[in-house]
Amino acid sequence: MLQGLACASVLPWIAGCGRRGGSDLPPAGTVGKAALLAPVSGPSASLGQLMQQAAGLGGNPVGPAAEVEVLDAGTTEESAVAAARAAVDGGARMLLGPLFSGQSRAVAEAVGRGVPVVSLSNDSAIAGGNLFVFGITPLQSARAVLGFAAARGLRRVAVVVPPGEFGARSAQAAQAVAPGLGLTLAPPIVAGSAVGLAGSLSAASGGALPDAVYLPVVGGPFEEIAQAVAGTGVQILGSDQWSAIEPQRNPALRGAWFAAPDPIRFEAFALAFEEQVAAEAGIVAGLAFDAVEMARLLGRIGQQDRDGLLREGGFDGVLGPYRFLPSGQCERALAVLNVAEGATTLIGSPSA
Repeated sequence: MLQGLACASVLPWIAGCGRRGGSDLPPAGTVGKAALLAPVSGPSASLGQLMQQAAGLGGNPVGPAAEVEVLDAGTTEESAVAAARAAVDGGARMLLGPLFSGQSRAVAEAVGRGVPVVSLSNDSAIAGGNLFVFGITPLQSARAVLGFAAARGLRRVAVVVPPGEFGARSAQAAQAVAPGLGLTLAPPIVAGSAVGLAGSLSAASGGALPDAVYLPVVGGPFEEIAQAVAGTGVQILGSDQWSAIEPQRNPALRGAWFAAPDPIRFEAFALAFEEQVAAEAGIVAGLAFDAVEMARLLGRIGQQDRDGLLREGGFDGVLGPYRFLPSGQCERALAVLNVAEGATTLIGSPSA
C-alpha cells in the first residue's frame, strides 16, 4: 500500500517529486547515516513510539546498521543531549528531532554547527545556525488560511487566542502576514472565556464586527469561544491544530475554513500507517515520516548537510511540499479545508 503514497516512498521520491528540481539519480551504493531522536520513554512515550513506527513504515529498516537509527531522547534536555552524542559517535551526519523546543536547542548546541538538527518542534523562535524547525508553525497556518480569506474578499480580521505562549505566538504570526495580504488586523483579543466576546470583537474592530475571526488555538475555552463567534455570523478561520479535533463534529464550526496538510496525500499515508501499525496517524507521525524520508534521500545523494537541506527545489512529503531557509525556518505549503456537516472538504490546494 505504501507504494501508492504520493512522493513518499524513497525510490519513487528520488525518481520524481522528492527532488523537486533535479532528475539525476544518485550514484549507485550511496547511503547516509541519520538518527531520529524520539521520546520513546517517559511521559510522551506514546508520541515517541508513533515516531519510531513512522520511521520504519513500508518495511524500511531502522537501527544501528541502517540509514536511520531511532534513539530515545526522553523528555529532558540531558536525555536528548545524551542520545544526540551517542548518535554522532555512531556516525550520524544529521539529526532528526527532538520533538520539543528546549531539547532541540540543547542538542544543537551540544553537537556543534557541523551537524544539522531538524527539530520536529513548531517553535520557530529556536531556528538558526545548525537548528532547523520542521514542525507546522503558527506562521505557516496563518499564511495559508489568511491568504485564502484575503483572496475571497475578506479584509477585516480579528484574532482570538487564550492566554499563554502558544496563543501569543499564533497572534504574532497573524500580525506578521496580514499586511502583505492586504488585511486589516484588529488588536489580538486574549480571552479566557467567551463572556462579552461579541462586544470585544466590535470594539477591537472600530465599532463593527470584523469580516472574519481567526481561532488558531485549540484547547481551553475553544468550543465556548467558537460558539460565541458563530452566533455573530462572521466567517470563522482556524489553524492546523483543528486537524486533531474533528471539527465536523462541532456545529459551531460549520462553514469555517482552516489550514491543514493536503488531505489527499495525507490520507494515503494515514491509511498505510493504520494498516501496518494498527494505530491512527497524526501530524507528529507525518512529520517523523517526512523527516526520515528526507534524510534517506539526502544520504543517497551524498548531501546530509546544511547545503542539502537548503536545496533550491525543496522537498515533497505526506504533509505537503516544503523547503528550508538559511534562517533555519521552513516554508510549508498547506491546504485550506471547509467544515461541512459530518465532513471536511478541500477548498484551497497547497502551492509550492
